[in-house]
Amino acid sequence: MDYDDFGGAASGAAYGFMEIKFKPKGVCSQSIRLDLTDGIVHNVRFAGGCSGNAQGISRLVEGMEAKEVVARLRGIRCGFKSTSCPDQLASALEQAFSQEEQS
Repeated sequence: MDYDDFGGAASGAAYGFMEIKFKPKGVCSQSIRLDLTDGIVHNVRFAGGCSGNAQGISRLVEGMEAKEVVARLRGIRCGFKSTSCPDQLASALEQAFSQEEQS
């Protein structure tokens, strides 16, 4: 399953590998892409937003278990916003878990 509109996509789940494309809501980033291999996060890429923060998040979560990433990042807010780029990364992973369960 692969959506070009970044609505929340995952492909290759049957092989333990998923390429996730996610369009975040309520933040400066326009898209989040990442690879998930056997539940491990790799190659997180944010388009737009705060470059330094996005690079920092990407490097910190590299090689981490996806469920641990969600546990650590879920609920982080950016200023007065109800969400943040880290929180949206958690949303992308949760959506991927949901799609994987439905497959």
